[in-house]
Amino acid sequence: MSKESRLAPSSAARGASSPAAAPNTALPQSRPAPAFRTDINGLRAWAVLAVILYHFHVGGFSGGFVGVDIFFVISGFLMTGIIVGGAEPAAFSLLSFYLARARRIVPPLLVLCAVLLSLGWLFLLPVDYKTLGASAVYSLSFLSNMKFWQDAGYFDAESHEKWLLHTWSLSVEWQFYLILPLIVMAVWRLNRGRGAVALTLACLLLASLGLSVALTADRPSTAFYLLPSRAWEMLAGGMVYLAQGRFTLSARQRTVLESLGLAAILGAVVWLDAASSWPGSLALIPVLGTMVVVAAARPSSPWTGGGLVQWFGTRSYSLYLWHWPIVVALVFLDRQRQMPAIVLGLALTLLLGEASYRWIERPSQRWLVARSKLGATLAILAGVAAVAAFGSAIRMQGGMAGRFSPASELLSVGTLNKNPRLEECGSASGASSPSCIWGGKRIDAVLIGDSHGSATVSGLAAAIADPKQGGVMEWTYSGCPTLFGVQFVGAAGASRRCGNFLDWVALRVAAVPKDVPLVIVNRTTHYAIGYNEPWEKDANSNVPRVYFSTVYPQATEAYRAEFARHLIDSACSLAKEHTVYLVRPIPEMGVNVPKQSRRMLWDKSAGGVSISLADYHRRHDFVWAAQDAAQARCAVRILDPLPYLCRDGRCHGIKDGQALYYDDDHLSEYGNKQLVPMFRRVFAGN
Repeated sequence: MSKESRLAPSSAARGASSPAAAPNTALPQSRPAPAFRTDINGLRAWAVLAVILYHFHVGGFSGGFVGVDIFFVISGFLMTGIIVGGAEPAAFSLLSFYLARARRIVPPLLVLCAVLLSLGWLFLLPVDYKTLGASAVYSLSFLSNMKFWQDAGYFDAESHEKWLLHTWSLSVEWQFYLILPLIVMAVWRLNRGRGAVALTLACLLLASLGLSVALTADRPSTAFYLLPSRAWEMLAGGMVYLAQGRFTLSARQRTVLESLGLAAILGAVVWLDAASSWPGSLALIPVLGTMVVVAAARPSSPWTGGGLVQWFGTRSYSLYLWHWPIVVALVFLDRQRQMPAIVLGLALTLLLGEASYRWIERPSQRWLVARSKLGATLAILAGVAAVAAFGSAIRMQGGMAGRFSPASELLSVGTLNKNPRLEECGSASGASSPSCIWGGKRIDAVLIGDSHGSATVSGLAAAIADPKQGGVMEWTYSGCPTLFGVQFVGAAGASRRCGNFLDWVALRVAAVPKDVPLVIVNRTTHYAIGYNEPWEKDANSNVPRVYFSTVYPQATEAYRAEFARHLIDSACSLAKEHTVYLVRPIPEMGVNVPKQSRRMLWDKSAGGVSISLADYHRRHDFVWAAQDAAQARCAVRILDPLPYLCRDGRCHGIKDGQALYYDDDHLSEYGNKQLVPMFRRVFAGN
């Protein structure tokens, strides 16, 4: 085995990271490469297996996403060794270091992106193909972590439909590789010796860890995706390298240390899950465990030295690269929970991982090592430019429309047919909120609500008889029900922000003319009894997301009664000075409506999108009863969307070839226009 392949570490993230990042031939040719560590290679194997099995929903691996943390620690250990080891005799070459990383990481990633873009031409509708093209560009420029940070969170359902989500960790590692040698070289110039480097890295580690803990509470996506809050894990590996040799360990002590470290890692894999507050302080468990295993340095360990474990370790990068697109393919086909499909997906992962390692990783490294530095650099840049240009063209051309039937393409773009002013008007922070006017300057109604309100506001505005003069004021805050005194379970930050918004609403309503009606639109049932999506039912069915006086583990009759009281009290408090309209719950389809049309292209057995009225009422009847009680108590008025969205005993997600929803529960701009006749009652005063 060549030095290149033997020393290549990996990194995998909370299910999507890169087992590629480790150093291979990063040392100048004049210096011998470090001895091959079978224990580290074996540790990479366990890390990538944890990630893969987690993503394929194999039982017992609910915390398998910690594989990325293992990879980060390993990468930091090896990287620090290359940089410090080269700096000590002043033989370190920055350009050689960067080139070695690129030789290792780029070729397999290039092939993956090229294959996905080619297959996407055949199978992806324009809206998805455009997203893939953009993701390829971000991945190849090692900025995908920034892109995915701006999108949905890593554990959100939407993220499991992003073909290159797993490249985010490659980006984090590459950014770390760019910065770390510059820091070490600068410190070394000022004060030669490992002590100054160790002190500097220790300070950076503590700062990064503190930032990670602070951000995880209120901004988990920021803490998860960005380098400043992830660097501490790689720096932890660097500290192990700098500390080695200072202590002499007996064989028994090494065995005990390794056992403790592996126990910590296994505990994290089994105990943690997607609901864990991550990364934050919990990430210390796998990070410390990995540090201890690496420090133990047991090359003959039965846990990391076996032939099968070594096989997985040497192929960890390729296995990691290819497993995630297979997971996404299963999601696209709605087969991600079916055991035969999972087994087939795992088998394909092994086959493609082996093929990538045998025919791409090793040959490309040998070929690039044989070239001059300039030749290798130009070859890598040319490959990146070619594939990135392909992805850019796809993005700029809107996903290359015209490859499928017009009906299929029209239906699929429903996912984009949402409130065009969503970012401008649909959120709030602190004690203030944007006040967006739809239509003319004269305010004829105020819409108050959460994201369901934001998804219907243009339909309300379209019901105004003279839209040039009359308008609708929008006061919406995504994820915040119009329930005064509401608290979110396990989310103090969300409770505070929602409470501030509702206080702001109560204050501003007092200034609204009494003849201006208030329209309240919320995804009310969701807050009381949890999700209805099929993938969420098992874990979150009948589990309240909010509370008032007491946290209830289940939505019992007592909880529902308390919830109903607050709904009634909140509506009636607003109705003291204004006419209040409560909109009945919007039907929730349980599946993403536009994306179901995409699935129908691949799987002819996939049916249309609808739910029965019986299922609708089974979920929402207690909210209807609370709304009826508010009507009886303080004369609020009820608006029922069912006659406009349901027929023949079913509520439908598609009408006349267009999606009524842009996801599973939010009405599209086309969908909310179906409610214009209902909203005309607001302006007719009945």
